[in-house]
Amino acid sequence: MKWCVLMGSPRKEGNTAALLGPFLEECGALGVEAEVIWLYDRNISPCLGCMACQDVVDRLGCVQKDGFAAVFQSMADCGLILLATPIYSFFCTAPMKALLDRAIYAGVKNYGREKGPKLLAGKGAAILSTCGYPPEKGAGLWEEGVKRWCRHGGLEYLGILCRRDWGRGEPFLNEEREQAARDFARALWMTLRGAEL
Repeated sequence: MKWCVLMGSPRKEGNTAALLGPFLEECGALGVEAEVIWLYDRNISPCLGCMACQDVVDRLGCVQKDGFAAVFQSMADCGLILLATPIYSFFCTAPMKALLDRAIYAGVKNYGREKGPKLLAGKGAAILSTCGYPPEKGAGLWEEGVKRWCRHGGLEYLGILCRRDWGRGEPFLNEEREQAARDFARALWMTLRGAEL
C-alpha cells in the first residue's frame, strides 16, 4: 500500500511536522510506503486558468513546466493522498492551494471540446492539520473545501485529524496527540485495506 503525503508547511520542525511524525511511524509499522513531498521545496506555480489542459484528455496537458507534473504523478501512483497543512487564514498554505487548483483542473477533463476522465478518481484523500483555533472553527472551511475538491475529482474523502496550538509556551505534541495521529493512520489503513478486499 502506497500513500502520498503532501506537506504544506514551510516549517520542517513545526506543529504539522510534529503531528505527522507519529502518523508516519504508524504507517511504517503497518507496512505502508508513505512518500512525503514538501511543497515549499517544489516549484509549483499557480494555475493560469488558460484551459489548455482541457484539450488533452489522456494526461495532464498543463502548459507550465515546473514541479507540478512530478507531484501529480506521485498522487496518481498512490492509494491515499494525505493533505498535511497548517491553517493560514482559515485555509491551507499557498503552495498547497496552487497544487490543488492545478490538480483539479488538469486532472478533471470536464471543460474541453470533449469530456475525458477524472485522473485521480478512486483515490482516498484525508487531512492532517494544525491551527490556532478550535479545529471546527479553524479548519472547518478547509475541510469543506477538500470535501468539494474530492467530490469534483472523484476521490473518496476519508476524514480529518486536526489539533489546536494553544501557544503560551505549551509544547504542541503530547501523548494524546501522538496517539491520535497513530490511530488516524491505522483507521485510514483499515478503511483502505477493507476496500481492497
